Amino acid sequence: MREDQAFWIDTRSDRERAHGGDSRYTELLRDNIGEFDGVWGDIAPVAFACAAWRVATPPVASPGFVRWHRRILSASCARNGWDGSMIARISLVSPPPAALTASRAWWRDRGWEGWPEIFGQYVEPAERDLTKIPFVRPVLLVDAPLPLDDLPPVPDGPAEDLPELAHRALVVLVRELNRLIGPMISQIEGQGG
Repeated sequence: MREDQAFWIDTRSDRERAHGGDSRYTELLRDNIGEFDGVWGDIAPVAFACAAWRVATPPVASPGFVRWHRRILSASCARNGWDGSMIARISLVSPPPAALTASRAWWRDRGWEGWPEIFGQYVEPAERDLTKIPFVRPVLLVDAPLPLDDLPPVPDGPAEDLPELAHRALVVLVRELNRLIGPMISQIEGQGG
């Protein structure tokens, strides 16, 4: 992973975690073939790419075959019901908005805390801490269209080329999500937030 990447495919971990072959992701595809029900033979590649994404990310794959920056809490894709295009939904840890940091009048000596971190990862506050300390944890929710241009065609069924086609879909999604979210994360990280 490069520091400026929002998303990446973790091929090394995929090989290391494989039980009986070269790829844990291939095993997950086989074990979760139901994710592709209703997708086979579709003329549009959206549902297939989204199913490939679901299998490659938590909670199905843990850790994910597709990994993401520590600020990203979740990332999913879906078919837009209006026109069939693909939309991405990403939630990410944000610094407090300027309206809150410009003045501490709202603070009132309550000891507000932001996002807790453990070994550099943003985590939810422990229940014990919630009994004593107030937390304000800003989250940005990004909903955005993703281009379909380079997505592979949808196979007619679970054939031998499923892992290759699913992997190609992931490569495209990772590339497009990096273009979309990467600059945002760089900006946030550059501000020290």
